[in-house]
Amino acid sequence: MQRRAQRDGQFDQCEQRDERVKRAGGRNRLLAAAVAVPVLLIATGCSSDSGSDSGNDAQDTSASTGSDDSAASATPTVQAAAYKTLPEACAVLSKKTLTELVPKGTSSGKEGTSSDTAARANCSWSSLANNGVKGSQFRWLNVSLLRFESDATTGDAESQARTYYTKQVKDAQAVAGAKSVKATSVAATGDEATLVRYDLKKTEGAFKQQTVVARVENVVITLDYNGAGLAGDKTPSADTLTKSAEKAAKEAVASVQSANGEGTSGSSGTSSSTPTAPATSAPSKSASPTPKATPSASASATASNATAAAPKASAEPKS
Repeated sequence: MQRRAQRDGQFDQCEQRDERVKRAGGRNRLLAAAVAVPVLLIATGCSSDSGSDSGNDAQDTSASTGSDDSAASATPTVQAAAYKTLPEACAVLSKKTLTELVPKGTSSGKEGTSSDTAARANCSWSSLANNGVKGSQFRWLNVSLLRFESDATTGDAESQARTYYTKQVKDAQAVAGAKSVKATSVAATGDEATLVRYDLKKTEGAFKQQTVVARVENVVITLDYNGAGLAGDKTPSADTLTKSAEKAAKEAVASVQSANGEGTSGSSGTSSSTPTAPATSAPSKSASPTPKATPSASASATASNATAAAPKASAEPKS
């Protein structure tokens, strides 16, 4: 009986132990399941975020690449300037031509100062011919050269030259005090050329002014030529002065072409190369003409006044 009671007690203990194990196992499974759910959620969230970041990165890369391509394609390109240099300003006209225009001042050429003679230059001459008691004949000549350079901001050189050419022609027709203003085109002188002529009355006498503005490729030439009869001498013929000015302008154009490897210096005609299009910086102002001959005190004083009264041409671009 005693042994049976012991067996029964041991049996009850085993059943109790098994019951505890079962309950513990159930709790463990519940805990494991509870832990697994948030872990799964976290893993899913990370996976989703990773995919989203990759997509955003791809979009950013694509947008950046597109922006770079757009910026590259938006960068403006301009055609290179046709002419790269200018001739020496005081050498654009031959001695023969100077003798015709300024007979007493062929060696009086004064070159204006310039920080870049390949972009801007000018030279002026003056002549005073004494005719005794009849008075004297005064002549003044100035040649200004301005070369434009292509630039992404300001545009191609030829377009800039065209704009400046048009402005020079307008300015020549708007001189204060000018009378009988006439503007005519000049043939076979660069790509385009215009002659502006007018009368200008001064205390020293009646001046006949001739201005020829010519453009060849990306270079603009402004030639000013005037004459007056001083101290009682007769006023020069405007037609004669016009012919001389046109001849000199053609020669100046040819000199520019020759300096850039085209044609022959001293010849006239239009440029043969394809037009293309600074330098934007302006040429220096023309030198003041100084009479070389001083035959008498009265003639000298009159000529000096005429020099001061003579229109001062300048290749300075005006805004």
